[in-house]
Amino acid sequence: MKPIDAAIHIARKAGDYQISRLHTDFKVEHKGVINLVTEVDKYCEKLIVDYLREQFPDYDVLAEEGSNTNSNAEYKWIIDPLDGTTNFAHGYPLFCVCIALEYRGEIVMGVIYEPNRGEMFTAEKGKGAFCNGKPIKVSPSKSLQNALLVTGFAYNIQEGERMNNLNHFCNFMLKSHAVRRDGVAGVDLCYVACGRYEGFWELYLKPWDIAAGSLILKEAGGTVTSFDGSKFDVYGTEILATNTHIHDEMKDVLVNG
Repeated sequence: MKPIDAAIHIARKAGDYQISRLHTDFKVEHKGVINLVTEVDKYCEKLIVDYLREQFPDYDVLAEEGSNTNSNAEYKWIIDPLDGTTNFAHGYPLFCVCIALEYRGEIVMGVIYEPNRGEMFTAEKGKGAFCNGKPIKVSPSKSLQNALLVTGFAYNIQEGERMNNLNHFCNFMLKSHAVRRDGVAGVDLCYVACGRYEGFWELYLKPWDIAAGSLILKEAGGTVTSFDGSKFDVYGTEILATNTHIHDEMKDVLVNG
């Protein structure tokens, strides 16, 4: 079985399980003041990791809830079993499963399943991006003023002015058509990839939040960098992801206000 086929299969299985547990009783714990984890996160991570380890026993794993191995293998799975846990815990129906594959430090495959809409976003490096098997492309919009943007706020929002993203949010509210805040970085990146949004930026995300989505967006014709336009690092502290056309305008706002 090819890695992408395995990822699609198990992402769908995990996402469908999440739908079955939405609006039911489940255990919720706090990893931080506003950072939640549910028993559904943990169940789905075990489901995904066990399956992928069975199919690809020599691959390393980096997953949000700690099911990690690090043997310096050439391939590494990067997994968020339930991106949008806060939404899920409150019964808000926007969340997803994110699975990426890294090869020698480069993301080469991404799968994101949004179970509420039944949308499976996929990409392999150099092969384009797809939603439910149909090719997707970024929005052709060339103006920040007419752009619909999306962002999020880190769980350490209370720890400092730069970390909380509020200044950037206010600046973009004044200079774009509108800004949304969905609470699911994986979905945000896919929505830029398929043209529903023109741009996304955020601080202090984790690799499992953005690895799969960053590749899907790039394969759909988008651009992904750090705030100042330098090379994007999936293990870094910031991401600017756009339809390419408004990238310089967004970069200027992030750098200069």
